[in-house]
Amino acid sequence: MSDYDVVVIGAGLGGLTAGSILSKRGKKVLVLEQSDRVGGCCSTYEVDGYKFDIGASVVEITDMIDRAFQELGTSFFDEVDLIQCDPIYGVILPDGERLVYPTSVEETAEVIGKISPEDKEGFLRYSAKFEEFLSGGGLDFFLSPMNNLTDMLKTFIKIPTLLKFAPFFVMTYYDVIRKYFKDERIRQSLAYQSFYCGHSPEQAVGVFGIIPYTEHKGIYYPRGGMIEIPKALQRCGEKFGMELHLNSEVKEVIIGADRKANGVILADGTKITSDIVISNINARKLYLDMVGEENLTRMARKGIKSYNLSKSTPYICLGVDYEPPLDAHHTLYTKPMDFMNEFWWEKYRHGIAPTPEEQFGLICWPTKADPSLAPEGHHIIALDFQGPYNLKGNDWDTFKEEFSEKLIDYLSVEVMPGLKDHVKTMVMSTPKDFERKLLNPGGAFYCFQQDISAQTVFRPASKSKSIKNLYLTGASTHPGGGVPTVMASGIVASNLIRKYENK
Repeated sequence: MSDYDVVVIGAGLGGLTAGSILSKRGKKVLVLEQSDRVGGCCSTYEVDGYKFDIGASVVEITDMIDRAFQELGTSFFDEVDLIQCDPIYGVILPDGERLVYPTSVEETAEVIGKISPEDKEGFLRYSAKFEEFLSGGGLDFFLSPMNNLTDMLKTFIKIPTLLKFAPFFVMTYYDVIRKYFKDERIRQSLAYQSFYCGHSPEQAVGVFGIIPYTEHKGIYYPRGGMIEIPKALQRCGEKFGMELHLNSEVKEVIIGADRKANGVILADGTKITSDIVISNINARKLYLDMVGEENLTRMARKGIKSYNLSKSTPYICLGVDYEPPLDAHHTLYTKPMDFMNEFWWEKYRHGIAPTPEEQFGLICWPTKADPSLAPEGHHIIALDFQGPYNLKGNDWDTFKEEFSEKLIDYLSVEVMPGLKDHVKTMVMSTPKDFERKLLNPGGAFYCFQQDISAQTVFRPASKSKSIKNLYLTGASTHPGGGVPTVMASGIVASNLIRKYENK
């Protein structure tokens, strides 16, 4: 008899979602996390009285997140104290011009209309189009299994609105923005969200063009930091008997002679048996390091090695003793779309870190929503800018200080006057740091690229095709990276287990 019905590798959102749901359904579940806290990329830690988030910085598409909590007999808004962020974001254009977009679609249209009357109408047409996707049940696409072409076909038949939106699955994000908007400034103000799925506008799939619209459905910040979401899942799961062990790194998945997952072996040699194993870690690490190439078919080995890792990023968290001159929880510091595309091909893929003048990215101000994250009178600023994992002719461990100093010097002049004089605490996490802390190859937040070639059935399957009784959640599998999507992957996996594992 096995020690557990289910062992989950990794207490990220996908693993915790699957583990808590399966616990409620009567399974004996153990979740194993290698670090000292839950959440993975959606977590929070404290330094000098400042509570910094690790990566994820906001919550949107709450309907999809709420599906997980409904499975647990509760609701997202009941379990997590969510603070609505309005305006949804500010924009700083290359010439210094600033825009602020409120939650209201109509009010945002007015902001856009003052710059480009033509694009005001374009924004209203764009919003109406993607509202059609949402009201037609389009989000169910992200909650449906995509293990094979049959699954995909069934989903498109089941959700008729997907057929209407089929062109958006072969278009790019770049195509969508150019379709609805003409003024380059407006295009810039809506372009950066492609990087929310780890890609330049011309690489991201067109259906992700929904992201700027879904923000108008409401974006939120959890009081206490992003870790409050995984903590809520943990709390719900433990109510139904789910066990969670921190500081418990898994080194190996036990594979039987019939290529069946029978449990795991920890770094300290502890052996834990189970009927089912769920992996919430990067699928490349899972299959090549923990399952072992010897347990994979030639085609499976070749397939898992063929995936390109997703974008990584240098992430700088600042504790400051003044209120920053920003307009919103999120501020997009933009460049033209063509510049973003060129950056990807000419710099990022060649290991070249952009100069401060070439930079673009996301500035997060979490203490605008929740002042309790910092000492009284102080604030937190997080800088999510651009930098590849492999640096040409350099190394992040030696370059990080120079990179951060030059970027902050530049922003202190061009974006947030006097910033560097108010910094009291700074923590910079490079792509190499994320790899070491999260055990995520390449420091890749979304595990693998999420372009057209690595979507749906072309992503590692939620129900492993190589190993029996092995299931995947998290950014590696459908529907990809992001807070709502990785939680959706946990729902998909738990439903597949209910369907196939009747024990």
